[in-house]
Amino acid sequence: MDAHQDTFENPFSMDAECTNCAALCETRSNVVHGYGDVGAEFVFVGEMPTESADAAGVPFVGDEAGERLQRILGELGFARSDPDTLEPDLQNVFLTNLTRCRHPERPPSDDEVATCEPYLNAEIRMINPQLIVPIGQRALEELAVEYTTRRPDSFDVDEEHATTIRGRGFELVPMVELDRQTDAQTEAFVEHMVENVFSRDYRQTKGRQSR
Repeated sequence: MDAHQDTFENPFSMDAECTNCAALCETRSNVVHGYGDVGAEFVFVGEMPTESADAAGVPFVGDEAGERLQRILGELGFARSDPDTLEPDLQNVFLTNLTRCRHPERPPSDDEVATCEPYLNAEIRMINPQLIVPIGQRALEELAVEYTTRRPDSFDVDEEHATTIRGRGFELVPMVELDRQTDAQTEAFVEHMVENVFSRDYRQTKGRQSR
């Protein structure tokens, strides 16, 4: 955790009672803003909070998908806590989503993604990471608009999984959705990060200086 950071949960004090999307206000338990290290060099971005994340108010916790990601973070040295914790102890990584509220019966609409975009943009701008991990097709396409020169519809997350995409200001390493990710795909992602990303000494720069 950054020396000047008081909490992992919503560390930028974004609106925890946001009412910008009326339909989601009726169905959510919590507004799930980002969670993690504000000095991070790595940001993971999903599509929306899961049911368990909505209940906990923390992204990527409380279910099998969240535990898979927490195990990945542990293997990469980003998590110092058990995979089933609801309050992960993280270093050099930040977790967030395209949207902050969950509808139990459908994915977020384009309008809801656009409404939440200022939150995501502010997190990424304030953290200024070196690399972003889009989790799933929707996150990959949305981030491609902002951070690559390719058309969003030219990306297929299954084909791009565990590869590095050069972007504008950031690199992207896409990841298949956690709830349909195989053990082999998880292993491939960890291997790519260790052998192709960490080998370039990312963790020797700003994300580690205050550790």
